[in-house]
Amino acid sequence: MLIDSHCHIAGPEFIDDLDQVIARAQEAGVGRTFVILAADDRPELEQANQVSARWGDVRFSIGVHPHAAGKFASDPGEAAREVGRAIDAQPLSRAIGEIGLDYHYDFAPREVQQQVFREQIRLARRLKRPIVIHTREAEDDTFRVLMEEQASEIGGVFHCFTGDRTMARRALDIGFHLSLAGIVTFPRALELKEVARMVPLDRLLVETDSPFLAPVPHRGTRNEPAHVVRVAEVIAELRNTSAEAVADATSENFDRLFVP
Repeated sequence: MLIDSHCHIAGPEFIDDLDQVIARAQEAGVGRTFVILAADDRPELEQANQVSARWGDVRFSIGVHPHAAGKFASDPGEAAREVGRAIDAQPLSRAIGEIGLDYHYDFAPREVQQQVFREQIRLARRLKRPIVIHTREAEDDTFRVLMEEQASEIGGVFHCFTGDRTMARRALDIGFHLSLAGIVTFPRALELKEVARMVPLDRLLVETDSPFLAPVPHRGTRNEPAHVVRVAEVIAELRNTSAEAVADATSENFDRLFVP
């Protein structure tokens, strides 16, 4: 059984055919999924109840994405409070995220992103919950904030990891997991394929990041949880092992990190 450790199927892209998306995932052997919710997106939080009603084994992670950090520029602590309220209202929540830094788009000032990130790590430490990290073109600041906020005490995962082997070792050295998505199937993702070979099997997760980043041969279409099977197959090929071994290990890792 596979677990899609990061997807966004409570988003508007899946409202019209949610039942079919879930059915295709289950038919493909995806037993569970981890749905990411934005604490500042009321429709998404409400749609999460429809997802859990249709897929009993779904679990959630809730956070304020760095793209939305600017909403809290005048009071970064409110971001954490909003996450806390959303967690209180969603009994199936298991983690805080996705949270982090994104310097590619800079939709929010970098110093605001950093402070919102810090406040949510502090919340996670208070609640003793792992974190789901989004980082793009912000490696050094991401690790600096994680170290300064003692995030290794709670751990978590670098979702949709796209860094090189050096960055992978930095994440592993502070106790975090790495989650690989459809990008690992892209022919030119040579460095990421090396990461897939080197990451310890007990620190690996797989995901789709649906509706984004569909793997080959589905590239260019809306991604969905069923396609995590292809991610696991490619990783298995790279590691010279079976897809079943990858599925078993990543499922065990998920359960250990995000208590069922």
